[in-house]
Amino acid sequence: MSEESSSKKLYYSIGEVADLFGVNTSMIRYWEKEFDILKPKKNKKGNRLFTAKDLENLKVIHHLLKDRGFTIDGAKKKLRDNKEDTVNQAEVVVRLQEIRKALMDIKKQL
Repeated sequence: MSEESSSKKLYYSIGEVADLFGVNTSMIRYWEKEFDILKPKKNKKGNRLFTAKDLENLKVIHHLLKDRGFTIDGAKKKLRDNKEDTVNQAEVVVRLQEIRKALMDIKKQL
């Protein structure tokens, strides 16, 4: 997920968020229950509305669980003990993935 996609809208539905991270909506709801840094707003119908800040937090959680292979408890501990480094590391990984994609696109054009 790029920075551009997270700055276009004020709120994202749970379906949009699940699509952005390539997981199902039940996974997003589970992460919301497990991680206290996730606090999406809810409308009158009870639908979750995720902000750009929620997306940033989800990006870190996704990085720890899916990219780094942490357990839920391990990810909670990592966030509790050293959230800033974890956030920075997740941002670096995303940027490197974007650079890799750009380089692969250039390679295809050669």
